[in-house]
Amino acid sequence: MKYVFIEKHRAEFSVKAMCRVLRVARSGWYAWRLRRHQITPRQQFRLVCDAAVRQAFTEAKQRYGAPRLADELPEYNVKTIAASLRRQGLRAKAARKFSPVSYREHGLPVYDNLLKQDFYAGAPNQKWAGDIVSIPVIRTIHF
Repeated sequence: MKYVFIEKHRAEFSVKAMCRVLRVARSGWYAWRLRRHQITPRQQFRLVCDAAVRQAFTEAKQRYGAPRLADELPEYNVKTIAASLRRQGLRAKAARKFSPVSYREHGLPVYDNLLKQDFYAGAPNQKWAGDIVSIPVIRTIHF
């Protein structure tokens, strides 16, 4: 915080005087000035890791979380990948559940649901239900 203050008020006061008043070494301030624009090895590692995780995540159609991405990227462990996903704000999408019923407008006749999900019958042969998926289809190939 002291170095930032010195940086902001350099035009008004001399660096020597501000360092003396704030009780910091002038050499420390000059070293901070040179150091603040350099990328540290940890930042460099994070940049490379984030790029690799982002690419693997998009190739997996945004469906893989950290454990699956760890299988895809053996050079990084699960914790590193999870931290990278959090840093980038990436979350895996759950796969959509398959629904065989289509409620779209298709113009075909649709019969009313007479049972209304009440499958209890007082006696046999009162309520019947069927499913078209259970009808086997045999395809013959003619040559």
